[in-house]
Amino acid sequence: MMFIKIYKFFLHYVLKLAGISPQKIEIQPGTIINFWSPTAIKSRKPAVVFLHGFALDGILTWHFQALALAKDYSVYVPDFVFFGDSVTDTTERSAEFQADCVAKGLKKLGVEKCILVGLSYGGMVGFKMAEAYPGLVESMVVSCSVIALTESISKARLSHIGFKSWGDYLLPDSVKGVETLLRVASVSLPKLPNWFYKEILEGISIYREEKLELLVALIINDKEFTLPSYHQKIHLLWGKNDQIFDSHIARSVKQQIGERASLEYIEKAGHLVLQERPFTYNSRLKKILVSLSSCSQ
Repeated sequence: MMFIKIYKFFLHYVLKLAGISPQKIEIQPGTIINFWSPTAIKSRKPAVVFLHGFALDGILTWHFQALALAKDYSVYVPDFVFFGDSVTDTTERSAEFQADCVAKGLKKLGVEKCILVGLSYGGMVGFKMAEAYPGLVESMVVSCSVIALTESISKARLSHIGFKSWGDYLLPDSVKGVETLLRVASVSLPKLPNWFYKEILEGISIYREEKLELLVALIINDKEFTLPSYHQKIHLLWGKNDQIFDSHIARSVKQQIGERASLEYIEKAGHLVLQERPFTYNSRLKKILVSLSSCSQ
């Protein structure tokens, strides 16, 4: 993972210049969550918390956005358990557990209110946070996610992308599998050299068994799903060409949330919309955050 290590070294330096640095927070004995957070202890800037998807850790997923927003917002980017530098010795694997860890970590960091920005798996964790911690979560921006991954949604989407399980897709065991993962998740990402896919594969393979357990725990029985009632404003910002959770899913999520939800698309972008079209995504996100911040005042 030489290239990624070098890239993260320089990224760490640039983030530090922007006032963002990592720190490990003990949530409970045996559970440590790594947060990229403001270096300054106190700030009056609104807090924005970025929740990553399943492929990469927090800062590799959101670094374009963290750097773009650091001037005007207090930016927090946690690593979920078994990603980046976050670990636990418990057997908990649910999205609710991830949500609790992030919420408790934010509390220890002094965050009283925040806007969540979640991608895919991070969106699902974000929905759990919004439900369980309404006093903490003022509003949300969700990209390419569902409220909950029910068995029916899971089966339909896996069939659509041609996989038998989420583990087969999200936790490939070969360079070819990583290439396929990125091809399905994007529209415009170019073909990359095999050594790059190999480095991603090495990162994916860390805590592989635990990540498989996270995916198994993510899927719930349709009969067990009860649609929560959210008091927060929730803006859905979607890649128009997302193959995993397509525009039909986006409209369905908006309908489920109701009048407190809004939806917009970014053209020529797939599931990895924030990495495929970072400048467009950042521009839209900044406008949304201004709107959400004004609504909460």
